[in-house]
Amino acid sequence: MGWLWWVGLAVVFGILEVLSLDLVLIMFAGGCLAGAAAWALGAPVGVQIAVAALTSVLLLATLRPFLLKHLRERTPLVETNSAALVGQEAVVVSTVTVEGGRVKLNGEVWSARVDAVQAIPPGTEVRVSRIDGATAVVAPVAGL
Repeated sequence: MGWLWWVGLAVVFGILEVLSLDLVLIMFAGGCLAGAAAWALGAPVGVQIAVAALTSVLLLATLRPFLLKHLRERTPLVETNSAALVGQEAVVVSTVTVEGGRVKLNGEVWSARVDAVQAIPPGTEVRVSRIDGATAVVAPVAGL
């Protein structure tokens, strides 16, 4: 019945991988299958655990980078949340300075600031250079 525990654990890791999609837990599932193979060869429990751990580490170090590289070549990375706002244009609602201000970005009013010493008056089009917490760091479109 020892192999059943290993296979059951591999199935659990496989299901969790489907939920996370990080290609980490599936490597642990591979390690569990190697542990099951060690059981089938009559290895003691300590050796089974060592085989499972070593196989998992080897898969993480060798197979995962290869799979991630080819996955990213086929599927472009889609930025979401605040990372998707970088590079977008916004309109200044209240004067933006180094200390703060407000911009309308994607239909929402965001707190904003500039890195430069100059103030940006209302109505000016700006581009988001980065998001710092809940603040958009902007620069004038003409200045880019």
